[in-house]
Amino acid sequence: MTSEPGQTQGGPRGEPMSAPGAGGGRDEPAPGRARRSGELKPASLKLRDVVRVGAVGLRTRPMRAFLSALGIAIGIAAMVAVVGISSSSRAELDGQLDALGTNLLTVTPGTRLTGEQAQLPLAAESMVRRIPPVRAESAIGKVDDASVYRTNKIPDVQTNGIIAYAARTNLLDTIGATIRSGKWIDAATGSYPATVLGASAAERLGITKAGPDTQVLIGNKWFTVLGILEPAALAPELDSAALMGWPAASDLSFDGHPTTIYTRSDDTQVPAVRSVLGATANPEAPNEVEVSRPSDALAAKQAAGQAFTGLLLGLGAVALLVGGVGVANIMVISVLERRAEIGLRRSLGATRGQIRTQFLTESLLLSALGGVGGALLGSAVTAAYASYQNWLTVIPVWALAGGVAATLVIGGLAGLYPAVRASRLSPTEALATP
Repeated sequence: MTSEPGQTQGGPRGEPMSAPGAGGGRDEPAPGRARRSGELKPASLKLRDVVRVGAVGLRTRPMRAFLSALGIAIGIAAMVAVVGISSSSRAELDGQLDALGTNLLTVTPGTRLTGEQAQLPLAAESMVRRIPPVRAESAIGKVDDASVYRTNKIPDVQTNGIIAYAARTNLLDTIGATIRSGKWIDAATGSYPATVLGASAAERLGITKAGPDTQVLIGNKWFTVLGILEPAALAPELDSAALMGWPAASDLSFDGHPTTIYTRSDDTQVPAVRSVLGATANPEAPNEVEVSRPSDALAAKQAAGQAFTGLLLGLGAVALLVGGVGVANIMVISVLERRAEIGLRRSLGATRGQIRTQFLTESLLLSALGGVGGALLGSAVTAAYASYQNWLTVIPVWALAGGVAATLVIGGLAGLYPAVRASRLSPTEALATP
């Protein structure tokens, strides 16, 4: 059948046949079917454009962006500050150990099987000196019944916990202690009633400067304060002590037995010396001797500090998580408020992937601002505290990099749901939102 001029050939039921590509709206290719040549492709965004579009929400709502980033910054600042302060403290401790040495061993009397306090032999010092790897040896001996007072008007019971010790003249060189004021006991002054006070003992007695006019009462004799020590890191028992020469202590109630022997050994031989020290100091009863390493106490203190650091890091992680929840909340609200913007962009040709990228980028930028700000704030807190403590400021690079990386991960997870939700909005639904 021939058609009339001007008429269009119809289909089997007379419907008009449309030409390929005609009709309203764009044809979307079926899934799995390649796009035919000549069809329009969505414009691709460069990285610079993605960042610029993602920053629109931050520029238009600066106060909200600041408050959201602040939650992230607090968590990162807490983590960086905790790690930085702990690392600075550890570096200070390591410096002290390097300066004082970790090869100091001490020998003290233990207890007998009957529970009584044991006693080191009079020859213990000379026996210890015979150990080949021992480079230096010194000792102190407790003077019984010799309390220390500032004046003779103080009641006997108010001893302030100050203990009188006889000390060898090479004690300071062996333990690495230093004099704050005055001078140390030597061969000449060790025979006279002269004493050197520990740092805490001088403070309790109210003495700030040594001199010939400053005296304290030890037992029933007046002793001139010859010097004042700085705090002894490896021998804290000396901080609350009044030290005098071995001959001078003999004039009081001192029996001559050492109560603590200090030894310095070759670094590589410390374990070997430690294993024979007790039997050498008291061959008849080695089980009544205790051998310790003062640096182990400092190491234990450091380990306790690390455990406390772990606790604080956990609190910082919780703060970071709370900040991430805040970012997610803000991004969801941002999607709800910007439905019209999303609809307009979709109607102008933006794909769902581009909408997802926009909001995910905005979340990452918001978290990055908080991460960088928190890292700077934590570094400033660490530097200020380390300067106050006269420490070297040490901030591990991994703490800064890890903090910023953690914020990006948190920001990506926090912005994922709002980004997907924004991309699923149809243009008509979004534009119809008042």
